[in-house]
Amino acid sequence: MAVEGGMKCVKFLLYVLLLAFCACAVGLIAIGVAVQVVLNQTITHEATPGSLLPVVIIAVGAFLFLVAFVGCCGAYKENYCLMTTFAIFLSLIMLVEVAVAIAGYVFRDKVKSEFNKDFRQQMQNYLKDNKTAPILDKLQKKFQCCGATNYTDWENVPGMTKDRVPDSCCVNITEGCGTDFKKPMIHTQGCLEKIGIWVRQNILLVAAASLGIAFVEVLGIIFACCLLKSIRSGYEVM
Repeated sequence: MAVEGGMKCVKFLLYVLLLAFCACAVGLIAIGVAVQVVLNQTITHEATPGSLLPVVIIAVGAFLFLVAFVGCCGAYKENYCLMTTFAIFLSLIMLVEVAVAIAGYVFRDKVKSEFNKDFRQQMQNYLKDNKTAPILDKLQKKFQCCGATNYTDWENVPGMTKDRVPDSCCVNITEGCGTDFKKPMIHTQGCLEKIGIWVRQNILLVAAASLGIAFVEVLGIIFACCLLKSIRSGYEVM
């Protein structure tokens, strides 16, 4: 009876963890979508390590949601096969997440190089492509920056003169404010540095969230194994 009661507690905690898995899965999908949107705005659609990273994050999130559903069904029906599948798949997800984290660290310079290259390429198309201008303007407004390295990068853009930058570079944005400007009127710092600062400020939050997800997954594997042992031993767990 004591073992049965203990397994009831494990089963209840597993349900709680499964709800946490669903929340983590939704969070991963949201993060992946957000990163993909940012990359689509600044990096070309070629299959590069940097551009594939958010796709992997979204896939892991979707797979985690499916695994949580399998685990819920297995715990409810006390099905040995489903619980085994849940434990194995959850272990695989952890391995994939570790691989993604390592890949993100290894290719961090590659992503930065891609961003630099493609941001400058987008700048060259600023006056040629009606779809490019709003994207760059949005980034420059959001991060209060101008150009890739600094505002002088716009001098090398076809159609731009030495004393002209997009209006989105202005401190107080008004129509035509980027024409014949003076330095105090515009943001002089480049977008690469500003976005890099923003990434560094948020990286600790992402790391903390990742550690939290990993901890929950480890607990899920432990509780699943306990429940498997109980099912295999022939105990009835309500």
